[in-house]
Amino acid sequence: MQSDANSDDVNCDIPMTDSMMYSEEMFVFLTPDANEIFLSPAELIDKLKQVLTAYDGILSPELQKLASVEKQAEYLQQTHCEFETAPGETVQWYAVRLEK
Repeated sequence: MQSDANSDDVNCDIPMTDSMMYSEEMFVFLTPDANEIFLSPAELIDKLKQVLTAYDGILSPELQKLASVEKQAEYLQQTHCEFETAPGETVQWYAVRLEK
């Protein structure tokens, strides 16, 4: 398919996607008792390591095959947004951008 820069269906007023849109500046971490904590990416990893260390259930196969709690926490941060800590109770985290 040939593209034509002067074509009417091309909107040149739309800016290119900014790669910064996809970088996480902060995370909000939600606990089952409805507390929310704002954390940096490194702080979120530390928090997830605490959650994983305290967890006494059976981890999913994808987490079990990772060599360390650090790697498990990194995997959760990058691929999930919640972790069940007990039946019916989860912690959740979401990337947020705080305005100055």
